[in-house]
Amino acid sequence: MRHFAQPTNLRPAGLASRLGAMLYDGLLLAAIWIAVTVAHLAFFRFVLGQQAADIGISIVDIWSLRLLLVLFTTLFFAFFWRRGGMTLGMQAWRLRVQTCEGDAISFKQCLLRCLTAWLSLAALGIGYWWVLVDGQRRSWPDIASNTQTVRLPKG
Repeated sequence: MRHFAQPTNLRPAGLASRLGAMLYDGLLLAAIWIAVTVAHLAFFRFVLGQQAADIGISIVDIWSLRLLLVLFTTLFFAFFWRRGGMTLGMQAWRLRVQTCEGDAISFKQCLLRCLTAWLSLAALGIGYWWVLVDGQRRSWPDIASNTQTVRLPKG
């Protein structure tokens, strides 16, 4: 397992920087979602031969796209978190996800973080606002996956 360097002035990430990183990553995910949607539409239109006006009407069309979007979102985060503890948005805000010991998180922890992130957002973002009341500034995804999101020092 990869161990990250732990600067002495490492501190938990605050809400503002987390939301900033989420905004950046949201823009990247929007581009990924557009590409996945185009590929999905092309598959139904040109491989399965469905008429353009009929695409997106059946339950199979709708749920297959939803599942693909969730899958690619999960893969996006898992790839970056496993690779270096940071998504591109997190890099811009100098945030990193790591285990409490300072290691790269496991794939299981990535899945737990993603699942809990969906639940946190579905609960009107309460899972992220939680950093304001938690003594260790942890969000629900941090707590559920036994990880921490830290703010790296400049330089």
